[in-house]
Amino acid sequence: MTDSAGRADGAPSASAPREATLATPASSYAAGAPAAAAHGPGLAELRRRYARAYAPRPWIYWLDLTASAAVGWGAFALAVTAPPLSPGQLVALAVATLALLRGSIFIHELAHLRRRAVPGFELAWHALIGLPLMLPALMYGSHGEHHRSAVFGTPLDPEYVPLARWGRVRLVAFVLTVAFVPPLLALRWGVLGPISWLVPPLRRLLVRSASTLVINPEYQRPMPKGPEARRWAIQEAAACATFWLAAALVATDRLPLAWLLQWWALGAGILVLNQVRTLAAHGYANDGGAPVSDLGQLLDSINLRGRLLTTLAAPLGMRFHALHHFLPTVPYHALGALHRELVATLPSRAPYRRVERAGIVTAVADLLRGRGGAAGPEGRGGIDLSADPAAGEA
Repeated sequence: MTDSAGRADGAPSASAPREATLATPASSYAAGAPAAAAHGPGLAELRRRYARAYAPRPWIYWLDLTASAAVGWGAFALAVTAPPLSPGQLVALAVATLALLRGSIFIHELAHLRRRAVPGFELAWHALIGLPLMLPALMYGSHGEHHRSAVFGTPLDPEYVPLARWGRVRLVAFVLTVAFVPPLLALRWGVLGPISWLVPPLRRLLVRSASTLVINPEYQRPMPKGPEARRWAIQEAAACATFWLAAALVATDRLPLAWLLQWWALGAGILVLNQVRTLAAHGYANDGGAPVSDLGQLLDSINLRGRLLTTLAAPLGMRFHALHHFLPTVPYHALGALHRELVATLPSRAPYRRVERAGIVTAVADLLRGRGGAAGPEGRGGIDLSADPAAGEA
């Protein structure tokens, strides 16, 4: 489903309260109870008020993507040709990682963007970012589940686990182990993928457990059907062809073996940084597995103030993650202006003001110190997302 502005529908499901507001104090809500519209603008009103913000501006998408790819791959070329472990190589690799992290995050935009809203963009993204990094867009096709009120924070949510209850060692391992994913992606798309078309049990295993960007290891992807199955086949074939083209270039000495090691380092850097950003996206407080209210979803999401470091590590509007969860149809380039307007106009006790952290370092540090969780009166902790939020203000 999509809205009239061309963003894929990620709005809360009909089973949840439809008129949760950004302005009503949390004590006015019980989970699952409708909010009084008199306390503040409801979801429908906000959508009408900010209709212009919904419209994706294609020129911004194209400029951002091409600039990110040009800077990223240009810096990567410098890193490959620089002396090993030299300052020049390390700086070039760092620049490449940050630029291509930004380019990679467009996979999130593609999950929300109606495919014809920016014609040709998905194809260009695959050519410039997705296929070279072995990250076809189908890997994020489950993202809509993360926005459904009936699924968010439950065992069915592919992008949620109760990280707020994890110890520091486990959280550090959560971040660092993704450094080993790049070669596994190459193996999955280049070798196991083609074989799986001939071995149905392997095919089912790969689709279920090795085709999706998730943090919930219990999530199982269903087999694609209809038009989605054709989309998978095209993207899998393209990823496989990219893998074997690179393998042929290395085998014929047209591509130095060192390039593969640099590619691994680049992919590892992107995934590790993105995993750190993931730690700062939510409070991850719902360890009971029960669905939460729309307000609960908002309060378990985080906006980051920050400046340069936060902007680089959480690009394309990812720093406004709480706003994105409340209005998922707003394109990334409109989130900053919309956030500033809401902060300037909402009352001081509005729940929306309580989901903000100083920056990505602060948000991650709070989680590591066991101070994550849903936003309470002081901006962290104190609200049981599956119960009456008023309990958090006692």
